[in-house]
Amino acid sequence: MKALFIVTGRGIGGDAVTALNIAKALSKYGFECEFALDHTAPGLLFKKNGIEWHTTSIPQAGGHAATKKTLVNAGLKTMKAAFETMRLCRRIGPDIVVGVIGGGAVVGCIAAKLASIPSVGILITPADARVCTRITTTIALPESNLFQSKLADKRFHRAFSPVNPEIIVGDEKKALENMPEEYDETLPTILLSSGSTLFEKMAIAASNLGEGRIKANILVVGDPLEEEYMKYLENTNLIYLGYIDWINDLYKVVDIAVVTDDGMMIHEAMAWGIPVVALLGVKYGRYHNLAAVFKGAVLETELANLEDVIEEAFSNMEDMKQSAISYGEEVLKSSDKIAKIICASSKKK
Repeated sequence: MKALFIVTGRGIGGDAVTALNIAKALSKYGFECEFALDHTAPGLLFKKNGIEWHTTSIPQAGGHAATKKTLVNAGLKTMKAAFETMRLCRRIGPDIVVGVIGGGAVVGCIAAKLASIPSVGILITPADARVCTRITTTIALPESNLFQSKLADKRFHRAFSPVNPEIIVGDEKKALENMPEEYDETLPTILLSSGSTLFEKMAIAASNLGEGRIKANILVVGDPLEEEYMKYLENTNLIYLGYIDWINDLYKVVDIAVVTDDGMMIHEAMAWGIPVVALLGVKYGRYHNLAAVFKGAVLETELANLEDVIEEAFSNMEDMKQSAISYGEEVLKSSDKIAKIICASSKKK
């Protein structure tokens, strides 16, 4: 059996991680997995894992930050991209196509329909929800507006973001060895991250905490989207680690994670049982209301109130940890749940 993943984005961030984690789970059911990225995608995460990929056109409308203009522009390109991807599908001959998020979901599912191949759409944006739910089996992740809806359709499913179950395997000793000398093991540790890329608002949040009243190790990870954001990290009370490939080890020493209001890092924190403070509006004003999905384990805040909310999290640390652990048990099963849905859909030829 063969699955072809049509993956939106540049092949370096959350969309690629989602695809790879699902593929890893799917391979346990006897599937050979192949991937297609946009012609312009550098695919660094795939290169790092020694995975080659196909190329096709995958227009993007901007995800949750899409405007009418970007939707129209992407829509005009979508059918051309779908026919190109249809030809790719016919050449490869997969048993099922998995369209992953946004443009990847829309193009992949339309192309599969044109090629008469079963498909599954992995959804997180309003655009992929509108299109894919009408034509194929879909799985809404927590960022999707459909995740908390009451949509009644046998082809519609909900699932937590598919984290790699191996994420919870970390080494505290290695994490401490990688820390600079200013790291104080006697203090609690706060992690600030907007993913592999450090966005400006998260950098400002770190700067504000460094000037604030909370006594803690304040760690910042991620490669700045713009080099000028480094000015926010000059405070000596901050520990800037840059882009790291030992995040599994780092989680072993983290007490509270301050992350963006989107999926993968919050899910990883749940898997670790780490309380989360979700900083709103970091990525182009997006808002997913994940505090409502992970009640008791995630607090949300605007930048101005960050310090107060972190103190609230410390005050309720044990209760938040227990809530996170309970969600984490389900999060760790999510990859397998999604794989089983794809398996079942592939047999509906």
